[in-house]
Amino acid sequence: MADQLEARRLSFELRELLLVGLGAVPGALLRWQSGVQLGPHLGGSAGADLLVNLVGSFILGFLAGPIPRRTSLVLLLGIGFCGCLTTFSSWMLDVAKLIQAGSPIWGLLLIAASLVLGLLCAAGGLALSRSVFRSPLD
Repeated sequence: MADQLEARRLSFELRELLLVGLGAVPGALLRWQSGVQLGPHLGGSAGADLLVNLVGSFILGFLAGPIPRRTSLVLLLGIGFCGCLTTFSSWMLDVAKLIQAGSPIWGLLLIAASLVLGLLCAAGGLALSRSVFRSPLD
């Protein structure tokens, strides 16, 4: 009996690992390509980082809503995809580079825009999720 429980637990853990990995690869590739393809059009890496962080905020907000069977989607899209797509460390590096380049106002503006727009994106995703997956009791 204990061996069967252990085998089921291991199978479940491998399934979770697979979902996170399947989401991580496209998230990482999109993150990389956003900098390469969009960075030159968005003012460099800071603009590309802002964009991917806003997209990630929207997706995570959407996933926080009342989605049926959300656990698999959170593993795949929330932890895997958004975990590789969005980046706090690159955001902070962009701010530090702006400050060191003598543009502290742009650095502070990037922080403010990221926080305000990120919050709006997360709230928008949550609102969309709630309207799409409205409970029949509502």
